[in-house]
Amino acid sequence: MRLTLSLTAILLVAACASIPAPKPAPSPPLAPLPAPPVTVAERYVTLENPEDELDSLATWPTEDGGTWLVATAKNSHELVVFDADSGEQLRSVGGRGQGPGQFMRPNGVFVYGDLLLVSERDNGRVQMLSLPDFQPLGTFGEGLLRSPYGLWAHEADHGGLDVYVTDSFMEGADFKTVPPLPQLDQRVRRFRIDFAGDARPVARHLGSFGDTREDTALRIVESLAGDPLHGRLLVADEDARHGTALREYTLQGRFTGGGLGPGTFLAEPEGIALWACTADSGYWIVADQLRPLTVFRVFDRIDLRPRGAFQGQTTAWTDGVALHAPPTPRFPGGALFAVHSDRAVAAFDLRDLVRALDLDPACAP
Repeated sequence: MRLTLSLTAILLVAACASIPAPKPAPSPPLAPLPAPPVTVAERYVTLENPEDELDSLATWPTEDGGTWLVATAKNSHELVVFDADSGEQLRSVGGRGQGPGQFMRPNGVFVYGDLLLVSERDNGRVQMLSLPDFQPLGTFGEGLLRSPYGLWAHEADHGGLDVYVTDSFMEGADFKTVPPLPQLDQRVRRFRIDFAGDARPVARHLGSFGDTREDTALRIVESLAGDPLHGRLLVADEDARHGTALREYTLQGRFTGGGLGPGTFLAEPEGIALWACTADSGYWIVADQLRPLTVFRVFDRIDLRPRGAFQGQTTAWTDGVALHAPPTPRFPGGALFAVHSDRAVAAFDLRDLVRALDLDPACAP
């Protein structure tokens, strides 16, 4: 019996050895090369001021029917205010410091009603100010935020404002080393701002999130933007070593596995803007930070399919963008504003984009 079993085993081994080894599974296909951009001329580019080092943008409709364009100036530690229709610089606000109304390398900026939010990388906080007087209303995030960059917010279901802040803290002597994967679950922090009558707004921390898997972790983060109607939050990962990408999360901070993966962008995905046309239509515009010209990539609002790309005649090395859909005297169909080479702001007419990319005309009537 023992001999029979041994011979049987030998025959089985020989039979298995004669079967060809299975071929390895094919690698997943890379994202198709991005479409070549069309050229759309800027309606204006503001006067350059290299000392400011502009980064992020937000718009605010003024009480007299105008529109302000507010930019963070990292190097001068200020906010720079432009007339959105003309590009004229109206004023600057703030200055270097840690006190109310002062800033230390302001980066992200967001407007909700008459509330202005500004993230300060080197003060490790978000400052709240009222418009139009830029009166300080308080701060939040101290002791939690280590290197805050991007800001985005939306109305909470039960009142208040949910605020998302990217926190791109680094390690090493030069602070350029990405932390270990387990720490990357703190890449985005979420806060709730509550409003009570005439009292100053008060913020509380709701937690942090970020995927920590090798292939999809958030390593170097800055820009983010969301779509409350469809429960989507897009977070840009600028780590070129693993492939720059936009990662998709729910508004509760759960990574969906979706987004726009490596190969979609040729450089870093920077400013992100949602162009909401109707409840079920619209586009995402993402700045691909290239030189000599930034390429703005356009994706479908719902399924993120590419819908084309454009570049200006001048605009380069873009960080922040702001999409202002309401009509203004100069931009009846709305406008897209984009930082140009850290030193100026460019304006595009949304009607020009509709024509150049054959987009839905209802988006810029």
